[in-house]
Amino acid sequence: MPAGSASPSTGFGPAELKSAVDGVHRAGIPGVYAEVRDAGRTWRGASGVADVRTGRPVTPGMRQRVGSVTKTFTAAAVMQQVEQGRIRLDAPIGGYLPRLVPGERGRKITVRMLLNHTSGIPDYVPYAFPSLQGFPSRPDASPKSLDDNRFRQFRPAELIEMGVNAPPAGEPGATPGVYSNTNYLLLGQLLEQVTGTTAEEYITRNVIERAGLRHTGFPSGPRIEGPHSRMYEALNGLLDPPRDYSVYNMSWSGTGAALVSTMDDLNRFYGRLLDGRIVNRSSLAQMQRTLPVVALDGSTIEYGLGLHKVDIPGCGTFWGHDGTVWGAATRSLTRADGKRQMSVAANLVRWNKVDSSGKPQPHPIDDALSTLYRQAMCG
Repeated sequence: MPAGSASPSTGFGPAELKSAVDGVHRAGIPGVYAEVRDAGRTWRGASGVADVRTGRPVTPGMRQRVGSVTKTFTAAAVMQQVEQGRIRLDAPIGGYLPRLVPGERGRKITVRMLLNHTSGIPDYVPYAFPSLQGFPSRPDASPKSLDDNRFRQFRPAELIEMGVNAPPAGEPGATPGVYSNTNYLLLGQLLEQVTGTTAEEYITRNVIERAGLRHTGFPSGPRIEGPHSRMYEALNGLLDPPRDYSVYNMSWSGTGAALVSTMDDLNRFYGRLLDGRIVNRSSLAQMQRTLPVVALDGSTIEYGLGLHKVDIPGCGTFWGHDGTVWGAATRSLTRADGKRQMSVAANLVRWNKVDSSGKPQPHPIDDALSTLYRQAMCG
């Protein structure tokens, strides 16, 4: 479909949606693309370029590194194993993975606490990328480790060890929770332990294929297969102009953030998940029990078991996830009744430059994205 076009059956503001997508591009995102669904009608649109050097345009069907949207897939896989009796939500993780989470912490931290980020285990990312520790407020932060790790093959156990050995982010079970990628690498190892196959293989067969997704998968190497955009990382002004990280070994993110997908596939996945076709209704109800969690940007979000709850006054309650990896940002939200869906991809991240105190400053892109999200979800 041509960029910004709408399917013939669409009658829910395609001109306004196209205008909102164009607004994000004009505000400074090189390329943005989206799919919005409403009660069986679908609009797909795109604006801008996939490559700032060649001017190659973005298109709505491009594949995208979707970052932490992966967490919903991993959580769904865990809940399937709960349904089969191989995993108990309130069992201590140390009973399953004593070497990875030893001692008293292993006895106190449950599977549920990993899923809803109340384990108190901090994120390993600042330790895997040491030049970014304290970023963006630390003046000597640099992109060195980001470049050093481009082709590095991490093992899940070494990343988990970084998080487990770091100063705790809180007491097990305490709220608000603290968002941590370490939790979801542990859940990947738990899946491997109880299924006898790799977590990626299990998720592919039992979540991705069950949902009927044709363009979603874990990458087999540093390159994205199929049509995709370059991915521009600005690091809040440290990289000017932004640098392309579309070629990257995603072993640093694994079952927490490594998936590649399309906006069409994400809408299909969340629609089927909320319709009870990936996990049963009882499991879905567990996934939708939320607690306050402090996100990586310092904001507090309502988080369940791999699902983020977003209440929009006058518009409804939405469920889904967002995701950011080096150079790519994605957000996918589905209304509780399943009838309104939005998935949006952008090929530039961390565009906000920082002031002298290291605080990110407002940027026109922020307002343009808010406008797009509101138009996509609420019309």
